[in-house]
Amino acid sequence: MKILFIGDVVGDAGVKALLSGLPDMRRECGADFTIVNGENSSENNGISARSADDIFSAGADVITTGNHAFRRKSILAEYEHNERLIRPANYGDGVAGRGYCEVDCGAYSVAVINLMGTAFMQPVDNPFKCADELLKQITSRIIIVDFHAEATSEKSAMSWYLAGRVSAVIGTHTHVQTADERIINGTGCLTDAGMTGPVNSILGVRKEIIIDKFVNYIPRPHIFADGECRINGVCLEIDRRSGQCVSIERICKTIQ
Repeated sequence: MKILFIGDVVGDAGVKALLSGLPDMRRECGADFTIVNGENSSENNGISARSADDIFSAGADVITTGNHAFRRKSILAEYEHNERLIRPANYGDGVAGRGYCEVDCGAYSVAVINLMGTAFMQPVDNPFKCADELLKQITSRIIIVDFHAEATSEKSAMSWYLAGRVSAVIGTHTHVQTADERIINGTGCLTDAGMTGPVNSILGVRKEIIIDKFVNYIPRPHIFADGECRINGVCLEIDRRSGQCVSIERICKTIQ
């Protein structure tokens, strides 16, 4: 089977690009299942009920998130009622929503786990130990992990740690697609899937805002850019019987 994984969707521009480009990308990849990270899909960070609806309408089967998962209070009810909208599992107990889901696709099922790193990020539970506990509960052979983390070393460590136990470990958060795709013991790995958002920006934010911060050290609210967008992601081919990844291909598509 083919699984399409799309990197962090940024703001209204990213959502519009996804609505425009994802249906064609699904056909080109031959995707049977699509996962989209939507934690920045609402303007000024976070994910809203509206942006989540748009991402699902574009063709996502599951939406993952990250450190901005709870930026907007309006999304709390969505986490509780929609099992396919997930947040990092290692936020700990007593937090709204769930950290993984298993989707019945008829002849097979797909599990999606969302984890968040600890290096240079807000304090959360240990993602490695959390992954071990989740794998005891999951029955699906096909398991995709979205590891939302800052440090390349931590993402690489998670790939090696879970190699042979899950179908793929795909990194998100840094908004820059890496070129280190590989298969380790049947596990497809990529340090970062990249960003779905405006090309002429700095990680999706208007260039002048970030430049001014570096030049003058004056913090300013982040406002997402607009204009031509690019959809970054990865297409995975997974053997249904074994759950092993047999191919991994990066995707980068410009949307006018």
